[in-house]
Amino acid sequence: MTIAVALTAPNLVIPNLAWAQEAPKITEEPLELTIHFHFRDKYVYTEDWPVEKKAAELTNIHVRNVASLATTSSRDAFNLLIASGNLPDIVGGDATGGLKDDFIRYGLEGAFVPLNDLIEQNAPNLKAFFDSHPAIKASISGPDGNIYFIPYVPDGKFSRGWFIRQDWLDKLGLKQPETPEEVHAVLTAFRDQDPNGNGVKDEVPYFARDVVDAVRLINLWDARVSGSERYGDFATYDGKVRHPWAEENYKTGISNVAQWYKEGLIDKEIFTRGSRSREFLLGNNLGGMMHDWFASTATYNDALRPTIEGFNFVPMLPPKTVSGDRFEDTRRQQVQPAGWAISATNQHPVETIKYFDFWFSEQGRTMSNFGVEGLTYDMVDGKPQFKKELLTNGEPVNAQLWAVGAQVPRGYWMDYEYERQWTNQIALDGIAMYEKCDCLKDEFLGVALNAEEKAIYDQYWPSLLTYMTEMQQTWVLGAQDINTGWDAYKQRLTDMGYDQVIAVMQTAYDRQYGAAQ
Repeated sequence: MTIAVALTAPNLVIPNLAWAQEAPKITEEPLELTIHFHFRDKYVYTEDWPVEKKAAELTNIHVRNVASLATTSSRDAFNLLIASGNLPDIVGGDATGGLKDDFIRYGLEGAFVPLNDLIEQNAPNLKAFFDSHPAIKASISGPDGNIYFIPYVPDGKFSRGWFIRQDWLDKLGLKQPETPEEVHAVLTAFRDQDPNGNGVKDEVPYFARDVVDAVRLINLWDARVSGSERYGDFATYDGKVRHPWAEENYKTGISNVAQWYKEGLIDKEIFTRGSRSREFLLGNNLGGMMHDWFASTATYNDALRPTIEGFNFVPMLPPKTVSGDRFEDTRRQQVQPAGWAISATNQHPVETIKYFDFWFSEQGRTMSNFGVEGLTYDMVDGKPQFKKELLTNGEPVNAQLWAVGAQVPRGYWMDYEYERQWTNQIALDGIAMYEKCDCLKDEFLGVALNAEEKAIYDQYWPSLLTYMTEMQQTWVLGAQDINTGWDAYKQRLTDMGYDQVIAVMQTAYDRQYGAAQ
């Protein structure tokens, strides 16, 4: 299957399925709705997608794109649309930094229709979903309690985990580390005992692709790199909002990570090597341990075993912390800051919310996840199963699905089964091990700030986050000692407005999640 630049597949013949003919249509007469939906900085919603064509057949609602491919930034496309004041019936998409706050902000200003009553009266699938997921409903609600957009909702829990060279452990007679002391001993052995067998002290014991995982080892001292999948996010501690990088455990964690970096247990280029570090260090038989995505990291076993004898890079449980806790603080986001909204100029809000509701129905959810039956998947024992050629043709599965209009960030509910079918057994076993462990930390789902709160947040938070990020790397790289500089750091946070930010975050959190807790 080929993938067109605009993510269209106009030459594919969509099967004419019996169930499609039996589905009740939303309108008696065909209805066209316009949509501005620019996503991943280079794609737009396409009425020629087979999934969209099938949805039009099922609902009698045809959605016509008005977004331009000439724009290379989804956020710029969104902002230009809002500035123009000429809104189509539906506005949606994703953007760097997410659109959740934008949907709520402009909803409060009157650009988008509040959806609460429309959902209650016309959208049984959405109502059932939000009734059974109160925290998600709270997370996407504005400070006035209204819902202004339908989000893309991921499925599944675990996204990343710890991986280690089991073949190196076996060669050195070591077991997977369970404590901070054992992690230190294993990384030291990787550094000193030549597990790759080339006679050169070139092993990189701990490495990472992303900054968030460059400091992941602080978890061993009960610290957290983030309160959510988003690096540097706030976290909650017994219902109180704080930032993990202002906690005492963080000081201890960074101090120890800095010492390990000084000892050569952590990649000297961990902040600069970048996204190809995993490919380079594993491909050259140099990397020993990391924290990364289950699905993609596990594929290196198949890729490298033909050239690296015995290569065995396997998931392991998070090591226990100094207090004996065992936790994983990265997860799939429970709700993505992406989706779509109904503009205030839309003359058919009831029909539109019913169209949104279709994507949360069994048929709509299957289509948004798997594509079109007979084209990208077949039903096997009552469940969608991707066609063999889609799984084995060498093209990324998700890219093939985008090409037909599935897995695009409209407001829909992901089904993790779509991903499970193209995830190898090593990753699946790792995920199952983490699920059995039940060691996932709660995710901070964000808050919706009112105008006064946001003014305080915008005044102080960007510079605070920049300062904390810079100091984090300064300490790890050994340019300054966190133990001697901690009090000055905490005072600097106070002087820069940290307490004011926490206060408005806490007020918003209590307002937003009080009923959902």
